[in-house]
Amino acid sequence: MKKSEIHFTVELDDKNIPEKIFWNATDNPNEGINDTRAIAIGVWDHYHRGTLKIDLWTKDMEVFEMKRFYIELMSGIADTLLTATNDSVMADAIEGVCETLSKKLDEEMKAAK
Repeated sequence: MKKSEIHFTVELDDKNIPEKIFWNATDNPNEGINDTRAIAIGVWDHYHRGTLKIDLWTKDMEVFEMKRFYIELMSGIADTLLTATNDSVMADAIEGVCETLSKKLDEEMKAAK
């Protein structure tokens, strides 16, 4: 059986706030360790029937980047939901929220310039 691994390394400051986040994966198309400014990991806890999640971001993550990151995550969730459940109604509802948030973010970014 093939195994695949994903590794995260987080460098923290003296107050345990992430300064740098690195990741690497067995099937990573980009060779070597990659750095990132944010990660969001969700794990299904089948014993308690709930989601365990880890959200980390560095001090360098800009607010607009963080908002875009979560809009894109939600859009990806809509795609995964459609693939996994074939529930187009729920997937379309999530995509609709993403479109609304994306337009709002674009407006915020234009106003900030």
